[in-house]
Amino acid sequence: MTEQHPPFTPQIRLYQQWLADRHGLQFDSYDALWRWSVSDLDAFWQSIWTYFDLRSPTPHTAVLERNVMPGARWFPGAQANYAHQVFRHVDAAHAAGLSAVISDNEKGQRRELSWPELRRQVASLALHLQAQGVQPGDRVAAYLPNIPETMVAFLAVVSIGAVWSVCAPDMGTNAVLDRFRQIEPVVLIACDGVTYGGKDFDRLGVVAELRAALPTVRHVVLHANLAQDPADVDRALETAQPCAAFSTAIARHDAPVRAFEPMWLPFDHPLWVVYSSGTTGLPKPIVHGHGGTVIVALALKILHNDVGCSYAPNSFGERFHWYSSTGWVMWNAQTSGLLNGTTSVIYDGNPGGSKERPDWTVLWRFAAREGVTFFGAGAAFFANCLKSGVDLSTCGDLSAVRALGTTGSPLSEDAQRWGTAQFAAIARTDIQKDIWWCNISGGTDFAGAFIGGNRDLPQTPGRMQCRLMGCAVESWDEQGRPVIDAVGELVCAQPIPSMPLYFIGDRNHERLLGSYFDMYPPGHGRKPGGGDLDKDSGAVWRHGDWLRIHPDGSCVIYGRSDATINRHGLRMGTSELYSAVEALPEVMDSMVVDLEYLGRESYMPLFVVLRPGLTLDDPMKAKISEAIRTALSPRFLPNEVFQVTEIPRTLSGKKQELPIKKLMLGQPLEKVINREAMANPACLDWYVALAVAHLGQAAG
Repeated sequence: MTEQHPPFTPQIRLYQQWLADRHGLQFDSYDALWRWSVSDLDAFWQSIWTYFDLRSPTPHTAVLERNVMPGARWFPGAQANYAHQVFRHVDAAHAAGLSAVISDNEKGQRRELSWPELRRQVASLALHLQAQGVQPGDRVAAYLPNIPETMVAFLAVVSIGAVWSVCAPDMGTNAVLDRFRQIEPVVLIACDGVTYGGKDFDRLGVVAELRAALPTVRHVVLHANLAQDPADVDRALETAQPCAAFSTAIARHDAPVRAFEPMWLPFDHPLWVVYSSGTTGLPKPIVHGHGGTVIVALALKILHNDVGCSYAPNSFGERFHWYSSTGWVMWNAQTSGLLNGTTSVIYDGNPGGSKERPDWTVLWRFAAREGVTFFGAGAAFFANCLKSGVDLSTCGDLSAVRALGTTGSPLSEDAQRWGTAQFAAIARTDIQKDIWWCNISGGTDFAGAFIGGNRDLPQTPGRMQCRLMGCAVESWDEQGRPVIDAVGELVCAQPIPSMPLYFIGDRNHERLLGSYFDMYPPGHGRKPGGGDLDKDSGAVWRHGDWLRIHPDGSCVIYGRSDATINRHGLRMGTSELYSAVEALPEVMDSMVVDLEYLGRESYMPLFVVLRPGLTLDDPMKAKISEAIRTALSPRFLPNEVFQVTEIPRTLSGKKQELPIKKLMLGQPLEKVINREAMANPACLDWYVALAVAHLGQAAG
């Protein structure tokens, strides 16, 4: 294994030195640097373009053609391709003896993918897809786990201008179809099954259901993920016929493969469709562009997350791991390590072992074996390690780890102190004596982060260090006024390049506007470039999180300000859960709230109204759980299920999810709900009593 060397100089410091040397820009504090980055947008984003030597065969005519949200147009005239940026590193990284991807799974099937082999497989699959008639702008759907083949498939799809979209194989047929039906894919790339928690799960039946329900799919590529024996592989392919074998599609090694180059595309050409669920309706199919995604990913991953290029002297041997499934945007973030020539280290499986043999050391032992330098996971992972009494001194040689990353939900002070103490106890380097936590918060919605880390700033357990450069994040009160040291709505008052281009099938951008821009419409508090309020400048992005910005610039996220479920870092609309539960003939009505909140263990109760005469006994609870497990994912199983007589509703019939959530978080009833606006106010007494009992237990 290549010897690991921690970076000698933080990446953000190198960037600031470059700003001073190249442009004479010097800042006496990070706050001053941040304020420049969100007021002089043209200068900041041009500096990122230049610093990372982004390339285009044609020049851009502006950085930000029009400062407006939504609808900002970045780098008009420029061309980009995500795969181009990845392939720039092939020769140099390979010459340094470094791998592109290192993977392992529950069965110990460790693999390394070299940079030249990554390029060859991508080219082979890209040519295969073109031979099937795939054109730029066509959508390609993938039903694949967190394995190297998924990265190869993604790069092949986007290299030819097609649009990528992936769902994790732990998602049930209905949840996948709710996503893929909206995008009308022409190709489906799928697997025969997955292993999770020590068990194999055949997915060939789901693949058949997807094919039958997606009439636009005209070609299927099947990867034999479970089947290893040649006879089993043949049987899987036979079952899935007609289909092409993934292994065959990536096998070419001829002159056209060697000559293959990714297409140059307009800067804002669609890259992928990701899904972020609101509280009503189908998941939102969000489209991001090639150029905007690349430039934001580089600024985030390198300058703020301090993940360097693996073959650069300052960060030689960097190995980047962020545990994720393909159903979470952190898979996209893990893959983006390749944009900077960084070795991506991935694990496919349950980070907590199996139900029969729970083991929260799985990922730590994996990181020790592979010499991981940056170790990231959802906040819930670290909380589980704390609760399970994990002792890192038993997990192997973790001396290469120099940074811990978290996101997905707020990280508690206790969990952060646990990790810091664990590394102090095993410290083999000075940097491990007070390990750096890169706690970030962002979203699938814009494929980035708003708040995160800065290696050169002090860190306080339970807080994120700063607002990120280029992200004009503020906390606003109900009147749309910025507040400091008080909890308010997280807003972004300036556009950033990776904000959505559009939602697929969104007539007149109604869902896009309703999702982010209806609370603070045009003329409401927006000051482009630090100038005066301008009604023509568009609306302000409201993200849906509670945020406190401390006077020192550090930040705390207090969970969702809407009723969206956020379980283990994955967002799901409550409507999707209702579709699963209320499909049961025994369930008349239902409501769920997710009490994600800083410092408290996530708690999600489900309330159900059953048909008259039925009781919520253990078999009924099991039936409800199975419905959720099958239609959505085991990740969205509630902590408790309660039988109630009524679900509180407004006069217009809407479920009162957010008021009940606030009630159970301890806010007074009279401040969270207007009885006169309710269709059934008498039912509130039961929920008030439950809230009192729940808060008493939490306090105890």
